[in-house]
Amino acid sequence: MGYSRAVVQGDWCFVSGVTGYNYETMEMPENIEQQARNCFVTIESVLRETGFEITDIARVQYTVVNASLVDELIPALGETLGDIRPAATMIIAGLIKPEMLIEIEVTAYRG
Repeated sequence: MGYSRAVVQGDWCFVSGVTGYNYETMEMPENIEQQARNCFVTIESVLRETGFEITDIARVQYTVVNASLVDELIPALGETLGDIRPAATMIIAGLIKPEMLIEIEVTAYRG
């Protein structure tokens, strides 16, 4: 399949779905809150590499494997996006590997 971690088109950056791995250790935390924090570390790194900032996020899509995890997830989302307030969608669906509890995809705009 074709894949890019991120694609930049003009003032837009489309970041593919990011899961909660700690890419320094290649470990996946067991809880969704830490997985979400790891997602945002990766997302922020990708945005900076492409000339964007985390504050440029205009849209976010969360895919969560179980609705019962949402309450545990909310603090981590608020830490990163609470002041940014992007348009957001949350989908409850399965992910590729059983240890993955969340995947986060963002679109950033710097215009």
